[in-house]
Amino acid sequence: ESDTASEISFQFNKHKKTPSIGSHSSDMASVSSVSGSVLSVYSGDFGSVDAQGTVEFALDYDEKNREFQVHVSQCKDLAVVDEKKGRSDPYVKTYLLPDKAKMGKRKTSVKKRTVNPVYNEVLRYKIEKMVLLIQKLNLSVWHNDPLGRNSFLGEIEVDLASWDWSNRKPNWYPLKPRSLSAVNGADHRGVMNLSIKYVPPGSLGLQNPPSGEVHIWVKDVRDLLQLRPSGVDSFVKCYVLPDTSKKSYQKTRIIKRDTNPVFNHTIVYDGFHTEDLKDACVELTVWDHEKLTNHFLGGIRLGLGTGNYGISVDWMDSTQEEVAFWQEMMLAANEWIEGLLPLRSL
Repeated sequence: ESDTASEISFQFNKHKKTPSIGSHSSDMASVSSVSGSVLSVYSGDFGSVDAQGTVEFALDYDEKNREFQVHVSQCKDLAVVDEKKGRSDPYVKTYLLPDKAKMGKRKTSVKKRTVNPVYNEVLRYKIEKMVLLIQKLNLSVWHNDPLGRNSFLGEIEVDLASWDWSNRKPNWYPLKPRSLSAVNGADHRGVMNLSIKYVPPGSLGLQNPPSGEVHIWVKDVRDLLQLRPSGVDSFVKCYVLPDTSKKSYQKTRIIKRDTNPVFNHTIVYDGFHTEDLKDACVELTVWDHEKLTNHFLGGIRLGLGTGNYGISVDWMDSTQEEVAFWQEMMLAANEWIEGLLPLRSL
């Protein structure tokens, strides 16, 4: 079974009708056509490399300029992504948490064909010191792929409230796998590894694409609930809410007997104008397949959580992390945005 990229034409109705009292239904979304195609460019196993190696960096705060500085020196012994060619093309990315969309990400340059990259670059944030001290720094290393299939190589998270600010010298730190600390509670249902991208109308040339496109690339899911001894036969469903008809419905293939399934399935919805992004919600849910019925395992909702043209609906419950992920896509046109989001009950 080859990995597929499904494309759907998704049109928003610009005539917003006033709903009847007690009703939250809407004709905002309609789908004009559906087409499926196999795109070999999306095939392959990305993002499944085990984290290893170390990163050397230093932190400093410039009181005069009110600027937080991350001095990224180098990395050593990173994982090899392309084993056939024995290469990785690594870069370092930083966020300030918990609201990563507000301050945005910073990135170093890409160093090609090396697992021991040297950067000597400074990533800067304009931020007040008292605000900085309630943040956490997330520093991660990624392999850069020309087609946007970037692979995670490791990360470190620093609590800035307890950081020794007198220490301005670069130090070495071990790179760790993606942190699941935020989802290790009683309702832990696993995490989804995915990337999303918005391509505005005409951004690739004259009338190309003719309408805006939202690309959703479901890479893999980790730590799924195992409902029976034989494992779990999982697949992912996708809707663009408020349209829950078969017109916007897409799904991946079924991965059998695996609690860490790799899908590498990309869905493309066209017909999106930039202003539509604030009203739409992409719902991705994971299901265990059985002959008689499918069992819900968990899901995420990507959107601003503002409802249907301001009208309260039950799917305006996006978490802060899901909202930040969608916001970053809106602010970074034509750029793949990577995320690892916890599955939850919907």
